[in-house]
Formats: sequence, structure tokens, C-alpha cells
Amino acid sequence: MTNSISRIIPFVFVVALLGCSSEEVTQQVSAEKRFALAMRLFQEEEYTEAIEELKIITLQSQGSRLADDAQFYMGECRYMRGEFILAAYEYDVLLRTMPTSEFVSRCRFRRAMCYYNLSPESYRDQEYTKKAIDEFQAFLEYNPTDSLAASAEVKINELNTKLAKKDFENGVIYMKMEYYKAATLYFDDVLEKYHDSPYAEPSLLKKAEALYARKRYEEAGKETERFLEKYPASILKPDVERLRDETKLRLLELQNKELKPPSEKNTTQDTTRSNGP
Repeated sequence: MTNSISRIIPFVFVVALLGCSSEEVTQQVSAEKRFALAMRLFQEEEYTEAIEELKIITLQSQGSRLADDAQFYMGECRYMRGEFILAAYEYDVLLRTMPTSEFVSRCRFRRAMCYYNLSPESYRDQEYTKKAIDEFQAFLEYNPTDSLAASAEVKINELNTKLAKKDFENGVIYMKMEYYKAATLYFDDVLEKYHDSPYAEPSLLKKAEALYARKRYEEAGKETERFLEKYPASILKPDVERLRDETKLRLLELQNKELKPPSEKNTTQDTTRSNGP
């Protein structure tokens, strides 16, 4: 029994010594050297390993001059791996905890890009598209003269066009289902919110068609005139002119019906009665 204990004690002592040594080695690596290693791993696209090194810096060297660098590049590693939700979180940590960092403007833009990359096709739910627009607009509000401002504006226009496409396509679907009032609401959304998008022209025509289908000929005619005034060189002009002429014809028919002499109306009614049901 004594011999067994005497063999165990040295073994435990060696393990403890090794543990202390390895901890000392970890502590002895400076934040600068660890960051340099993380940057080498980043350049070699070893993003998972780079994240581990950067994470140690953010935990052990909070408040140091490299803390915001490490936090920013943790976001970059996630971004390069296509982990956009996690990347947005890492950028957000920097924005919340290090508001004076030199990386703040880049973080704002990068966070917007995360949601931009998550934005799906127009026929799917557009939550991330709207989130990306909000983030790009926030970036422009805080950094109007930044070199990335022009790129942010381009992205906003692109995302707005996607939203316009979704509303336009929804309107067309309701037209096919003969739900013309609902279709009109979608086309109105395009015209009010996305009037600079390429879907504004066809939406105005479709709105006029929906009003015509609802027998609201006067309103439909006004929309055709509005179209021709706003888009005189549109390739849709022949369709609009044809619809305008049809609305005029329907309005004329209604006017003639209203102007019909009462005696003529009575004669028509008497003839109908004499002929029987």
C-alpha cells in the first residue's frame, strides 16, 4: 500500500507541474504575438483557428490597444466563413462596447453587408432585406462622407428594387385571381414607396387595368393620362393608349345611357313587359 502511494505522489506532482508550465506558456505569449499569429492564420484562411486566438485576446487583454482589432477580425473571420448572423453579432459587440474604435464605421458597413448577404429572392420573406436597408441607412447617417457611402447607396437602391419587385409580383398574382382591389393596393405601394424603381412604370399601368376591371373607368382614365405624362417614351405606351381609349369608350357609353330620353326608356321597358319574361 505504501509503495503504491509513493508511486502515485510523484506522478501527480509531475502532472501538476506540467499544467502550471503550460498555463505559464499561455500567459507568456504577448497579445501582440498572439494577434500576429491570428493575422497569419486569417491570411491563410484558417478562420476557425484565428478566431480562437482572437478570442483569447478579447478575454485576456480587454482595454488594450489590440482589443478592438481582435474583436473586429473575429467578425471578419465569421464573415469570410459565411456565418453572417454570428458576424453581425461580433460587429455589434464592437459597436456597443468600443464606440470610439477606429473600426466603428467599417463595422457598421460590414454589419449591413451581413444582412445584405442574407437577403433572399424576392418571392421569399424580406425581413433581412429590410434590415439591411435600415443598416445601410444608419451607416450613411453616421458616415455620410465615408469612402463606402456610395457603395451603401447602391446597395440600398438594389434592395429597394427587390422590395418593389415583390410588391409588383404580389399585385400581378392578385390580378390573376381577380382580386382587383388587393392588387391595386400592392401597385400603390410600389408607386408610393419605390417610385424610382423600374417597377413603377408597369405598376402604374397595372393599377389602371385593375381600376378598369373594377369598372372605375374615370379613375382608370386618369391613371392612363398620368402614365403618358410621366413616361412619354415608355415601351408600354401603346398598351396604355389602348386602355385609355377603352376607358373613354366606356365612359361615353355610360353618359349616353344617362342622357337617354325618359320616353325612350319607358318604351324599352314597355316592350320588355309585352314580350314577357
